[in-house]
Parts: sequence; C-alpha cells; structure tokens
Amino acid sequence: MQAASPLRRLLTSSKPAFGAWQMLAGTNNARLLARAGPDWICVDTEHGNISDTEMHEAVAAIAATPSCSPIVRIPAAEPWMVKRALDTGAHGVMVPLLQTAEEAKGLVRATKFPPRGMRGFGSPFAMGAFASKDASAKVPSAPEYLQQANDTLLTIIQIETREALENIEAIAATEGVDVLFVGPFDLGNNIGFPILEAGKMDEQLTQAIEKVRAAAKEKGKWSGIYASSGDEGRKWSDAGFDMISVTGDVIALQTHVTQQVGTARGSMAHSAYTTAKGLASRAAGQST
Repeated sequence: MQAASPLRRLLTSSKPAFGAWQMLAGTNNARLLARAGPDWICVDTEHGNISDTEMHEAVAAIAATPSCSPIVRIPAAEPWMVKRALDTGAHGVMVPLLQTAEEAKGLVRATKFPPRGMRGFGSPFAMGAFASKDASAKVPSAPEYLQQANDTLLTIIQIETREALENIEAIAATEGVDVLFVGPFDLGNNIGFPILEAGKMDEQLTQAIEKVRAAAKEKGKWSGIYASSGDEGRKWSDAGFDMISVTGDVIALQTHVTQQVGTARGSMAHSAYTTAKGLASRAAGQST
C-alpha cells in the first residue's frame, strides 16, 4: 500500500511534495485539480464548503489520479471525524490546532487500528484508493488494508498556536506522528505577529516557523507548511520543508478571473485611448 501513496513515496525519498487545497465541492473539481500536477490535495472540511458525502467523492476522484494523494483536513481532533476521513480512502489525515503531546497521542490512537490504536474497521471504500500504480491496478483486499494501513496512512498535525510552539519538541517526539504542518496565518495570529500582507511576515514568525521545521527534523519527522503561491512554495522547499501547498481551487479561480478580466478591461481602455488619439490627430490635420 505504501507504493500506492504518491505523497508517502516522495517524503520517504526526501523529495519535496507540492500540493493544492480543495475548498469547493465537486468530483470534477477534485479530478481537475489532481490532473493539474500536484503531488497531493488537501480536501478541506475544516474551512472548505465540503460535506461528508462530497469528501468521499473528492477522495475517490483524487486517488484515481496515479500521481496524487488525497489528504483530508478535518475540523477537529475528534475520533469519529478521523474515522470518517480515513474510511474514504484518504492517504492521510490533517488535524488543526493540536497543542500538546497528549493531544497528539490521542490523535494517533484514533488513526491506528488495534493494537496500536482504536480505529474501527469496516469501510468498504478505503481499499479502492490504494490500487497499485502498475497496469494491473490491483486493489488491496480488506485484510491487506487492515494489516498495512497503520504503516501507510499519514498523521499530519498542524502547528498553529503559541502552546503548540512551546510544546513542539514533545509533539514532534510523539510516536505515530508523521508530519508537523505549519499554519502560518493562525500561528502568526496566536503569537502576536499576524500576516497582514501577502508574502510578508514578521521575523519572529519566521523564527517560530523554523523552530517547527527544526524540531521535526531532529525527531525524524517530516515538516510541512501552507503557502499560497509557487514562489512561496519554492522558498519554503529551499528552507527544508518537505510537504508544501502552493495553490488551491479558490485562489486559482480568483486569481485567474481577476487577471483575465483586468487584462481585457485594460485592453479596452488602451483601444479607446488609441482610437481617441487617432481621431484627435485626424481632426488636427483637417484643421490645418
């Protein structure tokens, strides 16, 4: 099953994994995002407009793209939410606002089957998201999924508060945690240095982010961060982060539409200016 998880394959090979954020529902939306080239897509059920049913459909569509892993961000570290997300076939679960090692241990228990955890077994859908990437497209059996899921699925903790930052070494040391993922906007808000302008952050926030990355590396874990552009993503990759978002459906729609409409309106204005200039020139010629 590990070979069927593009995100895990990249992380274990020490290659950066660049992802996208899905906040709008729709199977076609998920499929289009996945086919656009990201290594992973976060199906965001925390802040996104995505229901339980839509989460299932998005995960299946993403997993059907051989080079992309579906990750589900749940609203809170509730065991039933973890179970619902992983039962879709998600290759990992991302959890916001965890603050202590004890909370991290509780999350790990919710993501693992016994004896390492308390996750219930019974989803008929999860196996389909791990079809082999060769021509056979073999889907693991239910017993194979049960035996391999604990070592395949990724447990991703978001570091977003002052308390989490203060406990970062203990959180990073928690067995079963795979990725420490920085939410820079919430982290900045919580430590008193909010990001108020895109691409600009206070030095204290930059230092806090580096503290998370360093703690993850020291404890043998991967580090991730939310970025909203390719330029930002490359910067964080060069800084040593392993799992980096670079865009999302909402950002892409807003940016592209704004740019194209602005270009068209700018062209119209230029055309009007040129026409007016020509008319003025001809009028001047006729008056001489």
